[in-house]
Amino acid sequence: MKNFLGLLFCLTVASSVSAQDDLLAEIDSVSTQDYVTPAFKGLQIVTLQSTKIPAAQEFYFVVSHRFGSVKGGISEFFGMDMATTKIGGAYGINEWLSVSASRHTLLKVYETAVKYRLANQATGAPVTVIGYNTVDINTFLEKEDYPKIEFGDRLTYISQLLVSRKISDRLSLEMVPMYIHKNLYNPDVENDDQFSLGAGGRLKLTKRFSLNMEYVHNFDKPDFYQNPLSVGLDLETGGHIFQLLFTNSQAMTEGGYVTTAAGDWGKGDFFFGFNLYRVF
Repeated sequence: MKNFLGLLFCLTVASSVSAQDDLLAEIDSVSTQDYVTPAFKGLQIVTLQSTKIPAAQEFYFVVSHRFGSVKGGISEFFGMDMATTKIGGAYGINEWLSVSASRHTLLKVYETAVKYRLANQATGAPVTVIGYNTVDINTFLEKEDYPKIEFGDRLTYISQLLVSRKISDRLSLEMVPMYIHKNLYNPDVENDDQFSLGAGGRLKLTKRFSLNMEYVHNFDKPDFYQNPLSVGLDLETGGHIFQLLFTNSQAMTEGGYVTTAAGDWGKGDFFFGFNLYRVF
């Protein structure tokens, strides 16, 4: 897997751009010689954030589901009986800055985030660089069960640097160094500070379909958790972007899916889900 990450990095830095106009002008084409449009259709590759940012005054309504493990078989309808849901939205304040908020049924987490462009491919930089900072608020813990808990104990902070390169009109790659800090954690089984390195990519199959993959290596995870590995299929339908996916991490928060991936692909223990974006 280290070789996989290294290969992606080398391709991202060393490859040349071959961008062309097509019918999906805003998403997939190059509008001028000095500007390369987003390398990804969706705001996420699969679960990992992509370098796409909503345009100024553009609003994305987001609905995501992760079902239970398919390992349960027909008795649990291959995980459909145990769905978790994320509902939220992202708004572009201007061309380089957006804010977002969402609510997750798993652990009743509220998530707020800010996403901002630091560099754009072909405007003086060989890659697009995006900063992404998130605060998760865990409201699942009850005061009756944890009488000494304070509001600050519920918080998890995540900082990411998203670095992507549109290699060609069909292929885009991304690297994501990530830092996670948990205010509330069990020191016997995990660290409050965790560092990760993610990598992902998108391969355009047709004008409206693409195959996406991502992997995140958590250097500080407990041994009983896995590193998240996900694969998805993007479908663009005008104002909607629909992503079908399989992953070994059921959580959808930034702090959750990287640190608590419980599924094992080798044992057939993974989760089906989808992301749906409606653009206004």
